[in-house]
Amino acid sequence: MSAIRLIVGLGNPGADYEKTRHNAGFWFVDEAAWQLKAPQLGPEGKFFGEASRVRLAHGDVWLLKPSTFMNLSGQSVGALARFYKIAPEEVLVVHDELDLAPGVARFKQGGGHGGHNGLKDIIAKLGSPNFWRLRLGIGHPGDRAEVVNFVLKKPRAEEQQAIDDAMCAALTVLPQALGGDMAGAMQALHTAAK
Repeated sequence: MSAIRLIVGLGNPGADYEKTRHNAGFWFVDEAAWQLKAPQLGPEGKFFGEASRVRLAHGDVWLLKPSTFMNLSGQSVGALARFYKIAPEEVLVVHDELDLAPGVARFKQGGGHGGHNGLKDIIAKLGSPNFWRLRLGIGHPGDRAEVVNFVLKKPRAEEQQAIDDAMCAALTVLPQALGGDMAGAMQALHTAAK
């Protein structure tokens, strides 16, 4: 199984969005950068985002936070993946997930976009849905008409705590995932949460 060479956190740029549910992917990449002792993420114009590269035992891993808005995330992911010849199967996209409760994190490879505009654009720009996803549960407002409003608001304190706990669990298995043992990482993460 391919090792992960690019971790992308999805979110919207700017202070207005920083603490909103839709930015869970950004939160995860910031924590992963700290855990992996990566150089601080900095602006990379040609990749339309903030990026950092860390050298690990199995090779280099890129960390990326697109600075486009969510619905154009693929522009950033596609640019970096093409430049460094990173296959979709070597990409891990971390995003907020309405269909999972706060406190739940799940790995998944491939599949559709489930209405998530960031994923939709990445699938289009990579030309494949076969990248890995780390889905961070944020819960659902219960009404489809409320979704946009919901994802662009701050989680309640107890939800934030649950999301943070789920990110910690995912970070614990991240080295396994990066090394190519995605099956082991999935098993560890998915059984720990029960």
